[in-house]
Amino acid sequence: MEISAPSVTASVALRGQAIGDIGNWVDRTPIHDASRNGCAPQLKELIDSGFCVNLVTVESITPLHEACLRGHTHCVQLLLAAGAQVDARNVDGSTPLCDASAAGSLECIKLLLDHGAKVNPPLFTASPLHEACMSGKSDCVKFLVDVGANLEAHDCHFGTPLHVACAREHLDCAKALLCAGANVNAAKLHETALHHAAKVKNNDLIEMLVDFGGNVYNKDNRGKKPSDYTWPNSPSAKCLEYYEKMPRTLSQLCRFNLRKALGQRPVQKIFKLNIPPGLIEYVTYN
Repeated sequence: MEISAPSVTASVALRGQAIGDIGNWVDRTPIHDASRNGCAPQLKELIDSGFCVNLVTVESITPLHEACLRGHTHCVQLLLAAGAQVDARNVDGSTPLCDASAAGSLECIKLLLDHGAKVNPPLFTASPLHEACMSGKSDCVKFLVDVGANLEAHDCHFGTPLHVACAREHLDCAKALLCAGANVNAAKLHETALHHAAKVKNNDLIEMLVDFGGNVYNKDNRGKKPSDYTWPNSPSAKCLEYYEKMPRTLSQLCRFNLRKALGQRPVQKIFKLNIPPGLIEYVTYN
C-alpha cells in the first residue's frame, strides 16, 4: 500500500506548532503574513490546519502584533479566539495593545481589553497611551483614559503622553489628557509640554497649555524657557511674552487649585460639587 507524503501546508503547520510549543524563535511564517495582510479567510484556514498562533519571529513579533499594527479587526478576533497571547511583547517591549493604539484602531483596542489585555503593561518604553497620542487618534486616547490608562506613564525618550501629543501637535489628544487631569508641567529632563509647543511654534497649543496651568517660566536642562525656543517677534514669541508679563487672574488660580485638589480624572468629581452650572463649565473647560 502506497502512503502519500503529507501536504506542504500540513508539514509546515506541524513543524510550526512544534516549534511554537517549545517557545523557540522562528522566521516569518504564513500565519504572520496572513495576519499582516488582513487575509482573514487564509488566516482561518491556517489556524484550522494546526498553525500555532503564538509563533514568534526573531524580533519576538507574534501574528497578533502584526494584525493589531494594521488594525485588522477580524484577524485579531480569529487569533484571540484561537488562544493568542494578548500581552505578548516584541523585542522592543511593545504589546499588541501598543500596536493597536499606534494604528489608531479603537475596535482592536476594545477587543484586546475584552480579552484581558493590560491597559498599563509594565513597560519601560512607550505605553499604549503614548502610542495613541503619536497616532493622533483622540477617540482612542479618550477611551484608554476612561479605562484607566496611566496619564503620567513615562518613557525615557518621549516623556509623558502629554509630551508626545504636544510634540506631534495633536491638540485634541492634548486636550483630552489635560481635561482628564494630566500634569501640564510634567518634565522630561526638565522639559515640559510647553517647551514642545514652543518648538513647533503652535500658538493654539501654547494658549491651551497655559490655560490649563502651564508654567511659562519653567526651564529645561539647558536653562531655557519655552519662549527661548521661538523666533524673535514671531507670533509664538509674542504669545509667550504676553503670558510672561500677564499675571494669572484670581478665577484661573482658583480653577487650577481646585482641579489639583481633585487629582486625576476630576470631571466626575466636579459634577458632584454643589456649585452653579456656570462654574462647573468653567472648571471643566467646557
